[in-house]
Amino acid sequence: MCCLFALQADTNGELATYGRYKYDALGKKVRFFEMGMYKNTTFSVDLLVLFNEGVLYEIDWTRFRCTKKALRTEFQPMQVPKDAVLMGQTIMGTASAFAQGLLVNTWVGQIKETNAKYMSVFTGIGCVPLSYMEHNEKTGWAMVNYFNNMLGIDNPQAFFPPSICRNAELVGTTDFLEALLGEDAMQE
Repeated sequence: MCCLFALQADTNGELATYGRYKYDALGKKVRFFEMGMYKNTTFSVDLLVLFNEGVLYEIDWTRFRCTKKALRTEFQPMQVPKDAVLMGQTIMGTASAFAQGLLVNTWVGQIKETNAKYMSVFTGIGCVPLSYMEHNEKTGWAMVNYFNNMLGIDNPQAFFPPSICRNAELVGTTDFLEALLGEDAMQE
């Protein structure tokens, strides 16, 4: 699956990003190309997350640099988690006119590893992700909206580390959400 996303985090409105994503559920791989603004400074992040290998690559094309980090979190498929609780079902748009509404299901739960609470919205038919919100003590609230979703993988090469990552040494660990929020990039 692929396409576009927008992310907003609870940093007093100082962080907002948008970008493209590619997702391979079978291979447990994710690629994010993200641009954003933090405290009136723009940044870009290119993340290649290989959950099967337990590593995340942060690719900085402006500095031609690649950082390889160990992952602290497990792969979470873009699906309704097994322990999620159905909060409700509703129509986005209207059911009063033909083809003017979208049936959606809202699910809530808790991630045991990080003690984070989440709420996710999926289409009622096809179970396509539309939005995801998560709250944990370290990062506060983060919300991701997915749009223009497309089933399938348009470019499988996106899941291979680029040549600048060939000699990248493992330095430190990271959490997937921390990397997506660009915490490391914002500290530089």
